Amino acid sequence: MRVNVIALQPDIAWENKAANFAKARQLLQRAAPEKNSLVALPEMFATGFSMNSDAIAEPGGGETEQFLSSLAKEFGVTLVAGAAMRGRDGKARNKALVFSPAGELICFYAKMRPFTPGAEDQHYTAGTKTTVFAWNDCTVSPFICYDLRFPELFRDAAARHRPALFVVVANFPEKRLTHWLRLLQARAIENQAYVLGANRVGSDPFYTYGGRSVVIDPQGEIIADAGAAEGFVKAQLDLANLRKYREGLPFLDDLKFSAA
Repeated sequence: MRVNVIALQPDIAWENKAANFAKARQLLQRAAPEKNSLVALPEMFATGFSMNSDAIAEPGGGETEQFLSSLAKEFGVTLVAGAAMRGRDGKARNKALVFSPAGELICFYAKMRPFTPGAEDQHYTAGTKTTVFAWNDCTVSPFICYDLRFPELFRDAAARHRPALFVVVANFPEKRLTHWLRLLQARAIENQAYVLGANRVGSDPFYTYGGRSVVIDPQGEIIADAGAAEGFVKAQLDLANLRKYREGLPFLDDLKFSAA
């Protein structure tokens, strides 16, 4: 079975949700997704990586959720997108929201490792558990940016759920793009899984971003690359080949991992 994935790579307008909603729709139109594709938007796609959580973090059902719901339904895709959200406890969290082709919120993942060098931990509360969801007969696990530097998070998901695909939504700076690519490749190799990395381009008041949204196969090879310009990357994943690869080299059967 082959399934289609897309990562949108926008130049995000700083704290301008209306402009970023319009950009996301424009890029998705250009990408012309097949029905039932999985589409990823970067971390905090509607605002940029802003620590102004008092102003940008929304409660459930707010304008960002409404937009993502309508976008997923309009194009008939499963949508994974990063957004600053506020929970019922009043705390802001950096989340990846997942919407079905019917526009329903399937689940969310809250970033478990806030970027402490940028004081993210002072503005957003860390999540406490990994998350998976079903898509086209495979299991998918989403993560966010700085999480990528902590392989134990991915190992926890692998030990519990054996995801076929990891989706990493990010605002990864240009000066660390080599790390971005190597870490994505490492997570694919370690967990014998496909990895979809959705990054951004452009700049904000603090960083410049160089894109390189990619699709990586379970052996760590980059099979599609968006490059450094605004745009998108798309690829087909071969789930039958993944199963065959895992059966031929059952490394995950020897995984002995207990989450802290």
